[in-house]
Amino acid sequence: MDACSSGDPFCSELSEPRAWLVEHRVTHIGMESTGCYWIPVYSVLESEASLSLIVGNAQHIKNVPGRKTDCNDAQWIATLVRLGMIRKSYVPPPDLRELRDLLRTQRKLIQAAAAERNRTQNLLERCNLKLGRVASDVFGVSGLAMLRALAQGQTDPDVLDSLALGRMRSKRDALRLALDGRFQEHHRFLLQVHLDVLDHLDAQIHKIQTRIDERLAPYREPIERLMGIPGVKDTVAATIVAEIGTDMSVFESSEHLAAWAGLCPGNNRSADKRRREPVRKGNVHLQSILVEAALAARNTKGTYLKDKHRRLQARQGKKRANVSIAHKLLISAYHILKTGQRYKELGEHYLDRLDESRVKNNLVRRLQRLGYSVEVQKLAA
Repeated sequence: MDACSSGDPFCSELSEPRAWLVEHRVTHIGMESTGCYWIPVYSVLESEASLSLIVGNAQHIKNVPGRKTDCNDAQWIATLVRLGMIRKSYVPPPDLRELRDLLRTQRKLIQAAAAERNRTQNLLERCNLKLGRVASDVFGVSGLAMLRALAQGQTDPDVLDSLALGRMRSKRDALRLALDGRFQEHHRFLLQVHLDVLDHLDAQIHKIQTRIDERLAPYREPIERLMGIPGVKDTVAATIVAEIGTDMSVFESSEHLAAWAGLCPGNNRSADKRRREPVRKGNVHLQSILVEAALAARNTKGTYLKDKHRRLQARQGKKRANVSIAHKLLISAYHILKTGQRYKELGEHYLDRLDESRVKNNLVRRLQRLGYSVEVQKLAA
């Protein structure tokens, strides 16, 4: 078939090989999941019911080094498909793929808005405007009102501090000092540019959120169940559903899901020696949102996850503990989606109750080392 100058076929040109494959009674098609280039081919071929599509991990089906050409790669993949040696990668249905695109784009826009706020803060520091030292949120209602007044040319601290609302009004004396800086004409222009960009990003984020809410309507019930996990809020629950779906039969087990997501360590074992390995490569979108949820779970009082994070952090450090808790969040989500049950909180003393005698003896020994005589007696229930 003909291709465009960049080597990628147009959508209409992909219909020709689909018709050829059906005409020659081809039943199985294998392809590598390299970048986003397999997605247009997959979306055209998946509409044909007679074709079984196999998307394989490119790292698992590498050819012999030194023979790298497109023709050799195609022949090698065809050989592996005939021998049944390519494991199918998980490809969500079209509605979840749309939800994925919306959530991933929204996340990128939120990150861009955060970067723009940082640039605005940097501009204020260069002007010696210390609004961030007085206001807990520079981009709250009062802070934004002052920034917009500055962008319009108002530099009088007595006028600017009068825009404070609520609890900010009790800080008017400090605001006068914070808003007295060297704010010049080009600073005003740049501040207006930053505020315009923030307004545009906020509008786009709100527009995408409206569409996300519409697409999430069929998945409200599993999302509500997922939100019962400590640290998992609406955005995290929606991302979990978009990335792994609600049908857990596509994953062999919870451990297989954790490996697919990149939240379990690699396997490096030889001669009964197991070496420490970093986490595997996996779904970076799911991985990052679950690590953020792990940080929230770490701060949720009275929960098993908070106590577990404290214990892991003492042995592994904060970063490894965050990944370990993210792994536990994903395992919990897997069982909730598979069984239809809700999250059951074990409590912050669950690990102590597992081996009560060991905990008791350790505490007694610690007190004895400090020079105390200890007599332990169990209280009546």
